[in-house]
Amino acid sequence: MILKGKAHKYLDNVNTDEIIPARYLNTADPYELAKHCMEDIDGDFVKNVADGDIIVAGKNFGCGSSREHAPISIKAAGVSCVIAESFARIFFRNAINIGLPILEVKDISKIKTGDILEIDIKEGKIKNLTGHKSYSSKPFPDFLLKIINSDGLLNYIKNIPNSRDKKIVSDRRESL
Repeated sequence: MILKGKAHKYLDNVNTDEIIPARYLNTADPYELAKHCMEDIDGDFVKNVADGDIIVAGKNFGCGSSREHAPISIKAAGVSCVIAESFARIFFRNAINIGLPILEVKDISKIKTGDILEIDIKEGKIKNLTGHKSYSSKPFPDFLLKIINSDGLLNYIKNIPNSRDKKIVSDRRESL
């Protein structure tokens, strides 16, 4: 999977309250949450983000509470991927569970807001097309890629029995 979008750059320790402020957690509607994504640290984020854009951040992105609302709001805002030097462990897992690709990349200091990035999720390769620099991330193992490509863990799980059941039905028809 190749992603391409404009970078939105943030510093270290962006917490889940900054990603989606607690005052908006009275809804589970992803598109309502998206309207308030990054609101407290970047009041113009929602106006400036476009489908496919990429969040780039420093260390410990997604620290704080374990709420799934944070990666949900990011994804619903149109962000295709988050790149950071490191992620809070629970945010990492929540992002994968909802099908939001996230990549850990050391020293992203040269990436600036507005740079156009191209990301090969499968290979873990990032190209800054504006800054003419390349970065590498540890590629996702196949099982995580399957979850991301299924648009999240629940969709992945839903499709496992269906594909098995289809094979069983097909095998039974052939034996008749």
